Amino acid sequence: MDLKAMTAEVLRTCRTLVGRTCVGGSEVVQANLSDVIVEVPESFQNAPSFGQTPNRNNRREGSHNVERVLSGIIALNVLILACAVVSGGTVNDKAIGTIHQQIFFILLVSLSTVWMLFYTVYTFRRHGAVLHKDVHAFPVWLRGGLVLFCTCSLVMDVCKIANYVGYLHCDSAVEIVFPAVHTVFILVQTYFFWTHAKDCVQLQRNITRCGLMLTLSTNLVLWMSAVTEESIHQAGLPMDTNTTNSSSYSNYEDACHCSHSACSIFKKVSFYLYPFNIEYSLSASAMAYVMWKNVGRMLDEHSPHEHRFHLKDVCLGPVAGMVLLVVGLATFVVYEVDVAKEDQGKRDMALMMHYLMNLVAVSLMSICSTVGCVIYRLDERDHVSGKNPTRSLDVVLLVGASMGQFTINYFTIVAVVASGEKDSLNAFSLACSLLTVVQLGLQNFFIIVGLHRQPFHQANPVSQDTNLVLLNTNSDTLPVANMTRNVCYAPPQHRLTWKRKLLKEICAFLLLANILLWIMPAFGARPQFDHTFRTEFYSFTLWASVVNIGLPFGIFYRMHSVASLFEVFLNS
Repeated sequence: MDLKAMTAEVLRTCRTLVGRTCVGGSEVVQANLSDVIVEVPESFQNAPSFGQTPNRNNRREGSHNVERVLSGIIALNVLILACAVVSGGTVNDKAIGTIHQQIFFILLVSLSTVWMLFYTVYTFRRHGAVLHKDVHAFPVWLRGGLVLFCTCSLVMDVCKIANYVGYLHCDSAVEIVFPAVHTVFILVQTYFFWTHAKDCVQLQRNITRCGLMLTLSTNLVLWMSAVTEESIHQAGLPMDTNTTNSSSYSNYEDACHCSHSACSIFKKVSFYLYPFNIEYSLSASAMAYVMWKNVGRMLDEHSPHEHRFHLKDVCLGPVAGMVLLVVGLATFVVYEVDVAKEDQGKRDMALMMHYLMNLVAVSLMSICSTVGCVIYRLDERDHVSGKNPTRSLDVVLLVGASMGQFTINYFTIVAVVASGEKDSLNAFSLACSLLTVVQLGLQNFFIIVGLHRQPFHQANPVSQDTNLVLLNTNSDTLPVANMTRNVCYAPPQHRLTWKRKLLKEICAFLLLANILLWIMPAFGARPQFDHTFRTEFYSFTLWASVVNIGLPFGIFYRMHSVASLFEVFLNS
């Protein structure tokens, strides 16, 4: 075979491997390596890497399980002990007073603070302690939310210290020591999670897992104490009840008087900041859990999909959400003012207005969630694959926290139907509970499906530095490779597709609506007690237990939904 025939054969082979494109009327062949796909059999994909046998992998997994069990036992013991201390102090404040509880909290907080400082110094000085980072764990906006809650918690501690200073002449100094130690703990912990939330530790795994479980348990204990104190304060227990006195402020008002005039102001401000402190403790617990799951985890080095937040081409959802938020806040203020009055007519009108506002909010949210679910049916994006502790935790927290609201609403439905009372307030309460149950189910489905979808990818234009090889098939000799910068660009996508746009509108509206439904119960709205028919039906003790257990989870559900909806918004 002569040279000319060989050249023609090579050119024919090249044409089958590369695509043609047109630049300025010349025939150009552009090599595109991404079009050459090598399919690896599934048996090879699941095979262990070089130097790792199945037995070795099983032994490593078994070792990780033993370490997790050990640290889990520590967390379980701390939590059960804390439940006993907090419950004992609530039921029998003479035997276990506020001082005893705070000494226990100081011990836990101090141990957790020491461990976090040790971890920070150790990983800084020991090279190779952290070889991998979980790129999906806690993006900067989630850590920014932790900083916001941290700031409000610090202000709350400062107000507590300022308030307790007025009672130093007749009370223990422990009342000041605990907020001071808690302030140091919050500062150290916020820095710890800001810098190390993505760590996958490979050294000192036992100590790290136990330390993280201690930190998680400490935050849950502080959350439990704050929820108990705040719930008792908001519920307004009867004055003749001698079985509880958990609030650390109530001890002062009878036998001890404040030495300065600002005590009442600091007390009110600190109670208004309790919701932020509660959210901080739960957020820190979630971060500690993800770090605990990532201990010893081996990850491939790859860059995550970059998310950029912008409201381009998104208008209706944010505007409608802001209108709902402003109107809802206005009705909430009126409700808080009127429900505290002695006039029963104004109290009933305030309750009816509150129920009506909730009915409008959950109805619109149910419609939006339904439309979003329909769009997912038309969506062609793939489902995400692979292990992701952060996403798994998001789903568990979302479903688990919603059980609190499900419980309160189902108790309300049973009480209204069984009592047979048909006044307008009961009718509004029943309708609101039914629609809330529907809204919770639809929103959970919408968020969970959105979290498990691959992000949308924009079509990128062809690079200006693409090398084009000019081939002249009519020539008898092989041409010389030539470089050119003339390229064909893909059409730019300046606007979102209708599915992406509608998903972003829905996420923006649901996000703002969930903020409204978080603000109202977090800052004092208690229609569960203001509308007394449920208390009369179940008795105060049972109904107070249901509300004080379920409502904190319901409040956390709304804030966690905001974070999850923001992530779905970015993926869309």
